[in-house]
Amino acid sequence: MSDPTSMTGLEQLRAHLANGAEIAPIAQHFGMTVVSFAEGEVIFEGVPDRSHYNPIGTVHGGFAATLLDSACGTAVHTTLRPGQAYTSLEIKVSFLRPMTVETGPVRVRGRVVKSGARAAFVEAELRDSADVLLATATSTCAIFPAR
Repeated sequence: MSDPTSMTGLEQLRAHLANGAEIAPIAQHFGMTVVSFAEGEVIFEGVPDRSHYNPIGTVHGGFAATLLDSACGTAVHTTLRPGQAYTSLEIKVSFLRPMTVETGPVRVRGRVVKSGARAAFVEAELRDSADVLLATATSTCAIFPAR
């Protein structure tokens, strides 16, 4: 890949995936794959398994929170101009339904609601294969010059 600071965020993601790389190393542990992405929006799939369980026998909330945070951040990434970077400032997650192995593959959609010169506001939804809403998130990301 050429110098990432000379490309938009969308161009960076396209180049990264064209080289056969995962969206991020953490994706492998969560069974997370990119379904689609466009400017301001991304869709991932993830597969909960028993390694994601908490002591009460359901998928730990961190699984949903990680997918939601990844979708929010990547949605912002798609809006970056050359020479920009971002980081999450905050995320609020609402857990609506539990997940288990029987839930099967889940899909998370992140969407930029508003992006400015220094901050982006994002929302995400996590749904099961029957389109049942499992969790939601809102996030704020800082946008700053890349180093």
